[in-house]
Amino acid sequence: MIQFAVGMSLGPSSSVESGVAVREIATGKLIYVDKLFSMNDVQFFFDNYSSLKDSVFCISIPWDNTMMEGKWRVLSKPYQLIHSREEEFPNKDNWMQRFSPRGSELFLKLKNSGADISRFEVYLTRQKFNLYSNFKERSSADCKFLQSALKYEYGFDSLPSNMMPVAQLEAIVGCLLCEEKLKGNTKTIFEFKGLDVINL
Repeated sequence: MIQFAVGMSLGPSSSVESGVAVREIATGKLIYVDKLFSMNDVQFFFDNYSSLKDSVFCISIPWDNTMMEGKWRVLSKPYQLIHSREEEFPNKDNWMQRFSPRGSELFLKLKNSGADISRFEVYLTRQKFNLYSNFKERSSADCKFLQSALKYEYGFDSLPSNMMPVAQLEAIVGCLLCEEKLKGNTKTIFEFKGLDVINL
């Protein structure tokens, strides 16, 4: 029986923090929130997580932040259209690669061993939960907005009054999506590296 919802916000590289949150479904309480950095940290978390079969996991897809020539190309990358015939478009310097494959092999291996793992896109999910602000993404104002909304709109009373790292807050959003998945309220929007990417 599924007892825990585990959300993970995965950073695009080890220099950008990742966050993990574990919520007990019966009580609605957060029982574990932490920051991770390298893939060794992520592997260590799963190796020492004892309730793998009793949990449902939602892990975010990080944007591919590979540096390219020219600032405007870097900034425009997330807005590239997904083409049905990508072979007709030149993919110089991973120009068309919107998401990073970081950790995909580990998560696919865990799924094949019986874990209930899905991926999610943080910003699409925040929009569906009405957690999207007008502030610059991942800025301090955006972080404070997200923390307040989770605390007062979604009942996470245990969140502190001082600002939490944004990766941990995004992981909590993943916990919310896990619970909606258990209720059958999610749908698959696309597939990424062998795993379903879900949203409301």
